[in-house]
Amino acid sequence: MLAVESIQQYVQRLPRPLQAEVLDFVEYLLSKAERETSQADGSDWRGFSLAYAMRGMEDEVTPTYTTADLKVTF
Repeated sequence: MLAVESIQQYVQRLPRPLQAEVLDFVEYLLSKAERETSQADGSDWRGFSLAYAMRGMEDEVTPTYTTADLKVTF
């Protein structure tokens, strides 16, 4: 027996108010899965964007600053 069939049989045995709760929970799980999928897709693009933005910066000379370069001293 498939999981879907088992779930259907159990849900049909529940009173209507509890069937509504099961529906709410299933909708919650779907939205959670969609959110996780979209976040995983976004993180791939964020990594690519950062790598592309920083490309070539490793060859730049970093300036050295001293306290004399500060305009305001705290």
